[in-house]
Amino acid sequence: MKDFNSPEYKRSRKAYITQCTVEYFISLLVTDAFLAKLLTSVGFSDSLSGIIASFTSLAFIIQLMAIPLVRTKFNAKTLVLVFDTLSICFFMMLYFVPFIPISTEWRIRLIVLGIIGAYFGKYLVISIYFKWANSYVEPKHRAQYSATKEMISLFTGMGFTTVIGYIIDKYESIGNLKGAFLFLAIALLILNISNFICISMIKKEDEKTAEDTPAFSDVWKNTVKNKGFRNVIILTVLWDMARYFTIGFLGVFKTNDLLLSVLTIQVVNVAANFARMIVSKPFGRYSDKHSFAKGFRVALCLASGGFFINMFTSRSTWFFIIIYTVLYNCSMAGTNQNSYNIAYSYVDEKYISQAMAIKNSIGGICGFGTSLIAGKILSIVQANGNMIFGIHIYGQQLLSGISFVLTVVAILFLKNVIEKQKVMVQ
Repeated sequence: MKDFNSPEYKRSRKAYITQCTVEYFISLLVTDAFLAKLLTSVGFSDSLSGIIASFTSLAFIIQLMAIPLVRTKFNAKTLVLVFDTLSICFFMMLYFVPFIPISTEWRIRLIVLGIIGAYFGKYLVISIYFKWANSYVEPKHRAQYSATKEMISLFTGMGFTTVIGYIIDKYESIGNLKGAFLFLAIALLILNISNFICISMIKKEDEKTAEDTPAFSDVWKNTVKNKGFRNVIILTVLWDMARYFTIGFLGVFKTNDLLLSVLTIQVVNVAANFARMIVSKPFGRYSDKHSFAKGFRVALCLASGGFFINMFTSRSTWFFIIIYTVLYNCSMAGTNQNSYNIAYSYVDEKYISQAMAIKNSIGGICGFGTSLIAGKILSIVQANGNMIFGIHIYGQQLLSGISFVLTVVAILFLKNVIEKQKVMVQ
């Protein structure tokens, strides 16, 4: 019998929240503007940079390797400590590449290998870590706990990125970009040590038994052959297709087509993250009270509203992008936490790690494929002078329309299929 009020369980929950915040800081330092500075300085072309940016969605395939890993005798704590620490080491090494006296071609190869190694370590154990760390959270409060984690990460992340961004700008203003990279590497080292300490403080899982390491036939029967979980996979595919049709192509839309300054974009992003932080807790309470599926549906309604308004975003109505950004970020407060927790409603807890790996891998593959199709559509529209049937329309407006339709389909599927399924409480 689990005692969720015991000191060990309380310590584990606090450590998990802190670790998620540290991990969020790490992700901020290896994505977006910081990574772009590194790739540009090393000599990456725009197209190659785009491929690297898309790799994160494709990296979900790595989670499939977690299925046989679960059957090993290694406990979750050991696996997470080893692979998560190695992952951050690879991220840290990226910022040392500009200091190595080798050709541009070899620097590019090292960067690519470093990113592959980093995401391999991260995604290999992410589903195992989720099941282990969440086992110390009372089932009735999982959504609210997830919301608290998210709120703390978002709030502290705003200050973190502002400070780090200011320091990097200072280095760049004096022409010392390598100094900025060294600073980022040292910051990642400190965060890696903090991450290791946080994971170490989480209670070690109980010793594995034969029942804890089910055969592949058992896993298959209780995941893919489980009708309730198959519907969750379909939902994941619909949502990943909907968002990857648009979100990856809005950065250039804001700067090149809407002519927004970087400062304006950052101010909008901070405001949207603040709005997301405000609605995170209400989303958690609603999902715990009604169901993860209903919480997911409310979140998708917000996302559909965002995609709909973005269909009409143009240079003369540029402010619509603000409404879209706020609505989409608020929707993430519900989609992120419920996309993970919803598996508990239809899959036995014993198979959660494997279920998460399967669901995220299939969704990641479909999302990556969708982004390739969307890229092709965007190229065709732009090559035609942003004209469709004699009407001037930006490619991103069309992509948003497709995202809107797919999101509505996902909402209807949730309401008419998933919400009618029997929910497991565990």
